[in-house]
Amino acid sequence: MDRMFVPLREIKFAAGDDAADVMEFSGYGAVFGNVDAYGDVILPGAFADTLAGAQKSGIWPAMLSQHGGWGMSAQDMTPVGVWKSLAEDGIGLKSEGVLAPTDRGRELRALMKMAPRPAIDGLSIGYIPKEFTLRSKPEEPRRTLKKVDLVEISLVTFPANGKARVSSVKSIWENERDIEAWLQRDAGLSRKEAQIVISRGFKALLDGQRDAAGESELGELAAALKRSTCAIAA
Repeated sequence: MDRMFVPLREIKFAAGDDAADVMEFSGYGAVFGNVDAYGDVILPGAFADTLAGAQKSGIWPAMLSQHGGWGMSAQDMTPVGVWKSLAEDGIGLKSEGVLAPTDRGRELRALMKMAPRPAIDGLSIGYIPKEFTLRSKPEEPRRTLKKVDLVEISLVTFPANGKARVSSVKSIWENERDIEAWLQRDAGLSRKEAQIVISRGFKALLDGQRDAAGESELGELAAALKRSTCAIAA
């Protein structure tokens, strides 16, 4: 699944949104014709099939925080709200959502309403490309996306070096050597541990740590992985 980061063009809360139980907001999940940090551009109509399918089936793209991290816990992948309206307009994918009245939903609302500026001010979409063309000239986008399967839209942090960081995150999944290097460099794993993760997943690594090192070292490793997850999820 690919991701595209879009700084929020606008954050609008519902009128009278000073009550704790009113947590609606709107913004743009994607902007048409805008080349993103990966060199991709989305064309109008790209979300048409997803939106039509959602209306028909009632199964909508999820609202997550930070793309759910790496899904290492149930909380990571638990939605933080629902999208009540998704529609294409002349700008992009207009998105209207409602945050859940949970601790995480209230936390996100507070971060989005901070002064003098929002602490959370970005949306990032997770999608599967279905129809696209590749660049034929150097000046063209890397991919021109004509049709995508929209899986989720996340509220994400926008760091000062957001474009560079997101480009780096995307690139680590392109081959096993890059993944191994990232796990050693940023997650602090040994080469052997990184190879276990690549071949058998994090669960195999954690199970092995439990057997060999006990609960204390397992907790330290899990904490390190969580810190790395938070660092790249934005």
